[in-house]
Amino acid sequence: MKYITQRMRRFCAFSTGFVFLASGILKLADPVGAGLVMSEYFKFLHIGFMDFMARPAGIALAFAESIIGTALITGVWRKLTAAAAAAFMGFFTLLTLVLVIFNPEMDCGCFGEAIHLTHIQTFLKNIVLCLLLAGAFLPFRELGKPTKRKYVSFGIAAASISAFALWNMLYIPVTDFTDYRCGAILQGAEMNDAESQSGEQAVFIYEKDGRREAFGLESLPDSTWTFISMEQKGSSNYASAAPVLSFYDEEGNYLDHEALDGKVMAVTVYNTHITEKKWQAILSFLESAGEHGFKPLLLAASGPQMIEEDLENLSTGTRQAIMERILYCSYKTLITVNRSNGGATCISNGMIVEKWALRNLPDAARLEELSNTEATERMADISSKNSMAFQGFLLYICAVLLLV
Repeated sequence: MKYITQRMRRFCAFSTGFVFLASGILKLADPVGAGLVMSEYFKFLHIGFMDFMARPAGIALAFAESIIGTALITGVWRKLTAAAAAAFMGFFTLLTLVLVIFNPEMDCGCFGEAIHLTHIQTFLKNIVLCLLLAGAFLPFRELGKPTKRKYVSFGIAAASISAFALWNMLYIPVTDFTDYRCGAILQGAEMNDAESQSGEQAVFIYEKDGRREAFGLESLPDSTWTFISMEQKGSSNYASAAPVLSFYDEEGNYLDHEALDGKVMAVTVYNTHITEKKWQAILSFLESAGEHGFKPLLLAASGPQMIEEDLENLSTGTRQAIMERILYCSYKTLITVNRSNGGATCISNGMIVEKWALRNLPDAARLEELSNTEATERMADISSKNSMAFQGFLLYICAVLLLV
């Protein structure tokens, strides 16, 4: 009987640990997204002044989840792990209860962009995890001890998760669960004609001063409004459509079609306060991309009225070169298109093909190769490699935790 009880307790700990580990890894797979979720929580809790800490806090919490999950699965330091997991779950269960009560328009971010839960689903999930933790560690005695090799497996897994998180912070995340992932087809204004004739109408959602409104294709607002999303309105309710990359020039003219025709290389800068050296690297890359047959686009999360102030610390030559190329887009769109500030995204006839971080923009040889490669083939190859890399990492972590 005692053996069966111990096995049941370990099963409860293992099940909870798996959820912790999955939640942490999925957020570490997208550190920028984890920061955005944390920023939403700061706004909801009325501590927006701490927004500068959103990304570090999001990454730290995701890493803590992963480590607690690893410890629960391996069974190391059981009393310490039990206390940490209980504190973690106690806080977030109360927080999700508050979300259920007030029901703000935000995602809990429990599993990053991979899985979206409603507030009530999140709360119920946390209740189940609390019950599993109780089953695993109550009464708080005779918790048992793991074999010594489990400390080794814990150390290997923790080091591997750290390396995984570091890679995703420095480069493009290994996997992409956003609407703008490789293979996604962008939808522009001119692509809606046939759909409009079939009874559907494109509706563009914009936001200004905390107020959201829907606009038709013929009545788009001026550039003081921020683009949020595009939806289809037909005989049925609204339904999500393909993602839209909406941007405009200094005169407020929307040029979405520029990203849908031919081979395009778009550099997205969601924070324009970067060093002159980085701006020069971006400009040099765009020039090289143009020489290799790509249409170069420089998209920034700014506006005609703000950009001069944003670039005031740059040299005159660099500032003029930027102003000759720059187009304007919303922050939310650009940080979703490419998680790297100043990163490049290759688009072919509206299909997202490949992405790079600012620190590893393709050189002339890679641009030449990309220019001569069929876009669909290239996209499929990149998507397959990234998917296999992520799945391989997950299998590796499971093998270390279960077999070592």
